[in-house]
Amino acid sequence: MKNENRLIGSGLLTAITASLCCITPVLALTAGTSGIASTFSWVEPFRPYLIGLTVLVLGFAWYQKLKPLKEIDCECETDEKPKFIQSKTFLGIVTVFAIVMLAFPYYSGMFYSNTEKQIIIVDRSDIKTMEFKIRGMTCASCEEHVNHEVNKLNGIVTSEASYENGNAIIAFDRTKTTEVEIEKAINATGYKVTSKKEN
Repeated sequence: MKNENRLIGSGLLTAITASLCCITPVLALTAGTSGIASTFSWVEPFRPYLIGLTVLVLGFAWYQKLKPLKEIDCECETDEKPKFIQSKTFLGIVTVFAIVMLAFPYYSGMFYSNTEKQIIIVDRSDIKTMEFKIRGMTCASCEEHVNHEVNKLNGIVTSEASYENGNAIIAFDRTKTTEVEIEKAINATGYKVTSKKEN
């Protein structure tokens, strides 16, 4: 029974660790400390291995739980009901929680408030589009975090961050904000602007 509890605990721990890089930006935004968002971005390269380990550990825990018991010639009573922590129900709850944690990067955007705003463009020549190269983004949650912070600034027309490309393409009204303010907003998330160029 102790081995089963260890398996369940290990599966839960690896699932949470695999999603730590994506959960941290949401927690940072919720707590109002957006600068710590990139703290666990170093976990991202290990994510596939942690996912695999989670699946293996929980799969083995289910195998152990569902395999038929060997019959022993014994007259002792074994109708004792297992503790909740040793039940199939608890293992099921842990498995569902692990799946929710592993899928977190795919639905993390719902935790960010809508930052769309009405933009009145007086003169088209005032609109400038720039590409900011950003270090530290590892998932869709990171993109949402950068877009959320940038869209708080006045004069942002569009903000499209991409963790795959390691950048953000931002169109803004240069009479209302500057590239320096945009860079500060991005850096405040914990991710760092490494370079910028006009598009």
